[in-house]
Amino acid sequence: MSAATSTRELVHPLRAEIRLEGVLHALSDPLRLSIVRDLACAEGELTCSQIPLPITKSTTTYHFRVLRENGVIQQIYRGTAKMNGLRRPDLDALFPGLLDAVLSAASAQAARGA
Repeated sequence: MSAATSTRELVHPLRAEIRLEGVLHALSDPLRLSIVRDLACAEGELTCSQIPLPITKSTTTYHFRVLRENGVIQQIYRGTAKMNGLRRPDLDALFPGLLDAVLSAASAQAARGA
């Protein structure tokens, strides 16, 4: 993994280090999938607090970390805010169509009320 150079810089895998099984693991949890859906619909980056989740802050932090460490999202600090963005270019380059298929399936499932 790429190393963080300061205490405020978060560790992200390089594109070449992103593994399919890690991405699928990160997307397999309903709350993490919900985060990814929100980020995919956003016009830009979102703070953690802009994504409503029915869990504690520490659990929210865990889910964001799983997504970041598996290369699904990018997190950077801007002042005191931690901004989150989907790593769509990396995911689309490595696994063409995967993210769109997962998001489409998740939307269809949500529409069914499952």
